[in-house]
Amino acid sequence: MKLIVFDCDSTLTSLEGIDELARTCSAEIFQKIEELTNAAMNGEVAIDEIFGRRLEIIQPDKKSCQLVGQQIVENVEPTAKETIQKLKARGWTPIILSGGLTQVIEPIAQYLDIDQIEAVDLIFHDDGAYAGFDTQAPPTRNGGKPQVIAKLRNQLNPEQIVMVGDGISDLETQSEADQFIGFTAYAAREKVQRDADTCITSLDQLLDILN
Repeated sequence: MKLIVFDCDSTLTSLEGIDELARTCSAEIFQKIEELTNAAMNGEVAIDEIFGRRLEIIQPDKKSCQLVGQQIVENVEPTAKETIQKLKARGWTPIILSGGLTQVIEPIAQYLDIDQIEAVDLIFHDDGAYAGFDTQAPPTRNGGKPQVIAKLRNQLNPEQIVMVGDGISDLETQSEADQFIGFTAYAAREKVQRDADTCITSLDQLLDILN
């Protein structure tokens, strides 16, 4: 078994799910959340400092998560589906590892035929209103994604683990993954471009890199 682990937002899709949830509230909230997201993804603030704060501001309910989940599918990276199919045929198992929200990511995982999602579960009240999130989920903090990669290695004992993503939290997985590939089509972050093992601008370029 070989694992190809994808970040979701700004990698498998051009959108940032949390920002789109904010957009459903108001332009003012969208701007505020977008600034916080970029600060975290650029490594300017710790993820755990802003994770809960963003959700408290947005108060995402079940309906808005379904809406944004569909938007994410509609903005899927153009080569993602075919690339993942071809990688599967070569013996790679795809997994999504994201600091995004599981309920928002599920539609694109289903569309891309990816069975495993490592993300952050939202909690809803019976009426679908926001009730919180899984504060123990590793992706809610810096250093969380490497923890998940280490867990996957221990559980599955793969021959190889390759991580693909755009953000600083993805770059952190270099400590545990065999290779980190920066994805710069939607967000070209200076530190990721500098420190990644290699960078790509289209997911089908993976087919030239991975056997």
